[in-house]
Amino acid sequence: MIRDPASIAMGVVLPVILILLFGYGLSLDVKNVPIAVLNQDGSELAGSLIGGLQLSPYFAPRGVTSLHRAEQLLLRGQVSAIFTVPPRFARQVRSGGAQVQLIVSGSDANTARIIEGYVNGVVAAWSARRAPGLAGPVQVQSRLWFNAANDSRYFLVPGLIVLVMTLIGAFLTAMVVAREWERGTFEALFVTPVRGTEILLGKTIPYFVLGMAGLVLCVLAGRFLFHVPLRGSVAVLFAGSVLYVLVALGIGLLISSAVKNQLVASQVTLLATFMPAFMLSGLLFDLRSMPVAIRMVTYLLPARYYVALLQTTFLAGDVWAVIVPNALALLAMLGVLAFALGAITRKRLA
Repeated sequence: MIRDPASIAMGVVLPVILILLFGYGLSLDVKNVPIAVLNQDGSELAGSLIGGLQLSPYFAPRGVTSLHRAEQLLLRGQVSAIFTVPPRFARQVRSGGAQVQLIVSGSDANTARIIEGYVNGVVAAWSARRAPGLAGPVQVQSRLWFNAANDSRYFLVPGLIVLVMTLIGAFLTAMVVAREWERGTFEALFVTPVRGTEILLGKTIPYFVLGMAGLVLCVLAGRFLFHVPLRGSVAVLFAGSVLYVLVALGIGLLISSAVKNQLVASQVTLLATFMPAFMLSGLLFDLRSMPVAIRMVTYLLPARYYVALLQTTFLAGDVWAVIVPNALALLAMLGVLAFALGAITRKRLA
């Protein structure tokens, strides 16, 4: 084991990293949910109700002055819900039958249900405190945007595409290239006139085509088998997917070129791509619920940007305020990987 650092890394470092990932990154709780608050009444009762949201550890309220502004924030993903106190709220409370409105983004069905439950709990607690002087309880009228049926498949199917693209782009590429390093088949290439760039293209193009085929199958299955809506344009969907597949291919090639061992390459690729795509991309768990240090790490993961891009394209449409920044982040990662591959992959035996 002392002579094999890779086995030490797999036996010691990998378990530690897994413990940290599961301990800090895996959380089903939703905290610090950004929520837009529109107070159209301005009374003391309305202020005390909104105060309940502000004091709750589950919400990070953000005051807005118009419903249009709140809707823009929801479309851009800057808030997860809109809480509206209507005009004449105080008068309705005293006469009975008062209502407030909650609009929740349904792109993540599980989070949407949790947010709805938290808001109902805040309103119920406020009503209980105010009950002795009120004629009737306050009711919450809830609406789910982007996923009115509150179907978790609408959220999971785009995430499945991320996992499939990660497996094809990074994992399979790393395994195949590392196997060729092990078997020495690259030696035959090194004595031919073929250039390093041509070798990279030869290893990239087949898996790029395979990734695009997998994308088509996933989109067709999601659209016609699970009836997930595709509200954005197909061109935006495929353009974003091309960027992510190229990034995944670059990561796989970079790992296999540096490691040159199938077993180690598979473990490193699994740890560096698939597991973060599954746990730290926002696919299953709300990133805002994670500690700040773990949340900062997620900005280095391409899957984070691809998940946001896919969910927006499928469920909300072509919201450019979300699509453009995430696409630019993937493009920047692609540039860094291309530079790194050019530096580490040369037409010579290492």
